[in-house]
Amino acid sequence: MKSNITENPVASEKKLITQAAGIVGFWTSLSRISGFIRDMIIAIFLGAGTGADSFFVAFRIPNLLRRLFAEGALSAAFVPTFIDTLQRSGRPEGVKLARIAVTFSSLVLCLITLLGIIFTPQIVRVIAPGFFDDPNKFSLTIELTRIMFPYIFFISLVALVSGALNSLGRFAAPAAAPILLNLSMIGGVLILTRWADWTPCYSLSWAVTLAGLLQLLLQAPFLVKEGISLKPDFHFGYPPLKRMGRLFVPAAIGGAVYQINVLVGTMLASLLPVGSVSWLYYADRLVEMPLGIFAIALGSAALPSMSRLAASGDYKGLGESISFSLRLIAFFTIPASVGLIVLREPIISVLFQRGLFTHVDTIQTAYALLWYTAGLWAFSGLKVVTQAFFSLKDTKTPLWISLGAVIVNLGLGLILMDPMRHGGLALATTIAAAFNFLVLFVILIKRIKWFEVSKFLISITKITVASAVMGIFLVFVRDFGFWSNGLTIKNMLVLGVCILVGMAIFGACAYLLKCEQVRSLRSVLRL
Repeated sequence: MKSNITENPVASEKKLITQAAGIVGFWTSLSRISGFIRDMIIAIFLGAGTGADSFFVAFRIPNLLRRLFAEGALSAAFVPTFIDTLQRSGRPEGVKLARIAVTFSSLVLCLITLLGIIFTPQIVRVIAPGFFDDPNKFSLTIELTRIMFPYIFFISLVALVSGALNSLGRFAAPAAAPILLNLSMIGGVLILTRWADWTPCYSLSWAVTLAGLLQLLLQAPFLVKEGISLKPDFHFGYPPLKRMGRLFVPAAIGGAVYQINVLVGTMLASLLPVGSVSWLYYADRLVEMPLGIFAIALGSAALPSMSRLAASGDYKGLGESISFSLRLIAFFTIPASVGLIVLREPIISVLFQRGLFTHVDTIQTAYALLWYTAGLWAFSGLKVVTQAFFSLKDTKTPLWISLGAVIVNLGLGLILMDPMRHGGLALATTIAAAFNFLVLFVILIKRIKWFEVSKFLISITKITVASAVMGIFLVFVRDFGFWSNGLTIKNMLVLGVCILVGMAIFGACAYLLKCEQVRSLRSVLRL
């Protein structure tokens, strides 16, 4: 599906954001569902033991680099520059920028991948210092990391070409790409473990690298339709590329603060008892569900629109788009937060509790999930305000504030990890995200001098009331399940009723309270 992205007034931009977020959200939903199936299978084969800890740390490293070099930096630096080039110089110059950027990025990424493979022992020593005391665990983590390092090369190029496609109104293929990662990992652990007699850790690691290549190949036909060739172009002195380069470095850190903070949690968790890294991983995966479907989807959809408004100097329109995006995110993330907090044990029990994943693992993962979910509003809002700074071609402000957030996370993690164990690390990440969001939000509003405060507060109040009514229902119905038994027909039915009826109750309350987001979504569905 391709959206019309000709010059539009602010109202049309809001509608375009909603449409694009719907497209991205749909494919992201499928990705998250397949991701849960993937994690269920991983839980069966790995549980939360030594092998699981090694794989999750190894997988965290290319994932962090993906956020730093791909989704965080390349998108933030490329999309505003690409749109500005299209508006100022025309489509041929925009295509030229895309080709040069892909060529230059490929060379840099080859070097990063090679250095990463060479210095993997040192990287693992920094990321998981607690593993060094267990030679077998440390050695396994190094091997798995080296297998997966080429993934950063492929997925970074995916992010770059996806940015070009998003800027041209094509959102489906980039949003659908992560599904291939999940399918590849599922196939890897089921097929390679059984037929090639590989251990699950190695099967999963090779599947991750293969998935990076598959995701890049998926974008190829859509690039051809837009007339974008990936033929190498070595004109590295091209002025737009230089402008893009000036945005890249600060964006690489500022745009990936959430992953940096999660990584800090992983580092500290490696010093805690066995299983702590895995419990944080599974909890983080559950938080990533609403975060990916709503916040990241909306952020990806909003960046091109915000960049167009910023490029035309329409700061009032930009302020309205920011307010609209935050209200739309709140409409999904507030009830999602209530649902995750109330149903955290039932969800984890039904999804993961089988095989090597025990009820103890369910309780410990639920403990981490509670504190992660408390910060879902901040994680989600951060995506919007960060993208707003990127649309203004300001990547330095998010950089400095995010560095402050990392310090807050590290300091609180060291303080809280003793009394609260891995739950304290999750809480530290939440507080750091709240600090990051609130400081950036205040700076942003002062800069653009426009934000619909009363409209925002009224919308948040209505959403909170509707979510509270839903939460009361969930608390009552939740107790009909026996969650220590894991996946049973009764537990699955009770959880299904909670989710489906809970969503219906929230939707009915939102409609009765006349939440504006209901009208926006209905107008899009009628298209």
